[in-house]
Amino acid sequence: MENLVDVRGLACPEPVIHTKKALETLESGELTAIVDNEVARDNIVKLARSLDCSVQVEQQGQDYYIHIRKEGFSATALATRPGQVLLITTSALGQGSVELGEILLRNFLYTLAESEVLPQRLILLNAGVKLACEGSPALASLMELERKGVEVLACGTCLDYYQMKERLCVGSITNMYSVVEHLLGAEKVITL
Repeated sequence: MENLVDVRGLACPEPVIHTKKALETLESGELTAIVDNEVARDNIVKLARSLDCSVQVEQQGQDYYIHIRKEGFSATALATRPGQVLLITTSALGQGSVELGEILLRNFLYTLAESEVLPQRLILLNAGVKLACEGSPALASLMELERKGVEVLACGTCLDYYQMKERLCVGSITNMYSVVEHLLGAEKVITL
């Protein structure tokens, strides 16, 4: 029986994430994802090919039907990269529009939380601490990362500066000594 994932109308990265979850529950067989734009189509095709699935795309009107065939392999187990630290020093990703940057960072964290390979630790400095506080649109993603074993650390000096220490909802408070130790001891540091 064919499985169907209708992700029309969803913004990036939702179509890929919903399709990936459906593929993870499918031991073998065919799954069809329906999307309404070329970007989602291309991203799902890339995902399927990266998982060694066969893919056929059929256009019907404005919609794309992506037929994915899975041949009985199991999904990769969730893993953290033991020496990898993600350092977030801002509440927006990139330069230019702050509003767009906030959307991009929220989507980045959501996608990371849905990923199978995770960093060992996520350190929040400067405005990055706002992501872990009450009212943050990224809060659910950070909670999911912590639930999956990622250590989330927020700079205490930064929380004090922004007067947000009492609003911290996820992770634990850290200090600059520990931040330096974690960064110097990491095999790889990725900074946003």
